[in-house]
Amino acid sequence: MAKILVVDDEKLIVKGIRFSLLQEQWEVDTAFDGEEALEKAKKTEYDTVLLDIMLPKMSGLEVCQQIREFSNMPIIMLTAKSEDIDKIMGLEYGADDYITKPFNILEVKARMKAIMRRNHKKTAEPAEKKIVDSGDLKLDAENERVFVKNREVNVTAKEFDVLHLLVTNPNKVYSREKLLSLVWGSDYPGDARTVDVHIRRLREKIEENPSVPKYVQTKWGVGYFYKNDETV
Repeated sequence: MAKILVVDDEKLIVKGIRFSLLQEQWEVDTAFDGEEALEKAKKTEYDTVLLDIMLPKMSGLEVCQQIREFSNMPIIMLTAKSEDIDKIMGLEYGADDYITKPFNILEVKARMKAIMRRNHKKTAEPAEKKIVDSGDLKLDAENERVFVKNREVNVTAKEFDVLHLLVTNPNKVYSREKLLSLVWGSDYPGDARTVDVHIRRLREKIEENPSVPKYVQTKWGVGYFYKNDETV
């Protein structure tokens, strides 16, 4: 049985979503402010968190960012604003997806099922190589941890997935569209700018000089690749 956390300060919205999700035989917890949501996320590993951006006490973006410090549980942001910057900001803070209000509950459930399918498939598939060493960079695939010169760097689940794909296929150039399809899935509704955001965030975390990257590089007009001179 999937465990879902629904977070919104509008009680009627929470009630409606909860009623619909219960029809799927899912276990549903609710929270009406950011602090309550964070406390519940610390106590329970949810299969999906539906998280409104505009919340009392602590914004949804702050909640998302803090959850990412201890868990990779899937997070779908709910936003009443349609501007691209809000969507991209949510993804920068570690969200897996976003849905703009007003929404169709059937679309919400479809997005949740798609994310949970991908996560369950990922969990069920054994990693071909649990520890990947490449020069100063080390990836622990089992625990989704990244180390640069033996110093751990905190990355989100999607940032790890992007980096792992590039590192395990050194010097292979992936277009933004291909990365979006491989990492987020072919049914993901976002666009290629999502990839640019994650690459930029990765560089800020793992590169000594993000403007002159050593690891994740750009082939202009084509895409991104992980440079490993040893395999050339």
